[in-house]
Amino acid sequence: MASHTESTGPGALPTPTTQAGRDGLDALLARPGKALIGLDFDGTLAPIVPDPEQARAHPDAVPALAALAPKVASVAVVTGRPPGVAVRNGGFAGVPGLEHLVVLGHYGAERWEAVTGSVTAPAPHPGVAAARAELPGLLDRVGAWQGTWIEEKGRAVAVHTRRASDPQAAFEALREPLTDLATRHGLVVEPGRMVLELRPPGMDKGVALLRYAREIGAESVLYAGDDLGDLAAFTAVDKLRGSGTPGVLVCSGSEEVTELRERADLVVDGPSGVVGLLRALAERLA
Repeated sequence: MASHTESTGPGALPTPTTQAGRDGLDALLARPGKALIGLDFDGTLAPIVPDPEQARAHPDAVPALAALAPKVASVAVVTGRPPGVAVRNGGFAGVPGLEHLVVLGHYGAERWEAVTGSVTAPAPHPGVAAARAELPGLLDRVGAWQGTWIEEKGRAVAVHTRRASDPQAAFEALREPLTDLATRHGLVVEPGRMVLELRPPGMDKGVALLRYAREIGAESVLYAGDDLGDLAAFTAVDKLRGSGTPGVLVCSGSEEVTELRERADLVVDGPSGVVGLLRALAERLA
């Protein structure tokens, strides 16, 4: 069922419109020191822009996170980007108050921890480099979609169509050939908002969030996202709920991904709404 925010005034903490969401928020407020705040980056902490390399966190995001992070068990930014890119674009490094923040980059394959400033990472999947080498020829064979471009993501590679002359037509034309390419190299294709990403199987935001929540012994989880890739994280929160860990599902309001809106306990108005929610949580826990 679609959800919408409910609040009592400016700066008030929004109320989830589902009972499960309200239970999750109550648990978070009751024991914040055992709570995990999980956040997507692009479209959630940072506005969507035509060139992802130019994406930057909302100007009020870091202050809101710095106010909230010391009061909870952890804040985890869960992203498909390399952690170093998310740290740079988010402005997370060296910020007092963010010692409880981690970035689970490449869907959890790499981790950056604010308290140490270090990244831990295993060896990359060889299929990514092999698929990347074939991509220019594949795009030429499918058709010259002006504006379609390849994003290097280290442990994954993505083809964006948002800047193409017909973004949706380019997206649909590329879906099948990119799936075939991914399969040949032992990868999977993850569709997003005018982007198709090729990455190793078993890498998704749900796996990353679930593993980290269990690692830190989280007793409640709030997760906010905006895109199809965040559905896996929503499913992870549902699994945690099923095993007795309350949770809140937040959609960073996007008209492009109605499925996420329909599953959310709470819908906020994009990154500015997410920042407002984080700030309100910090104020409530003061």
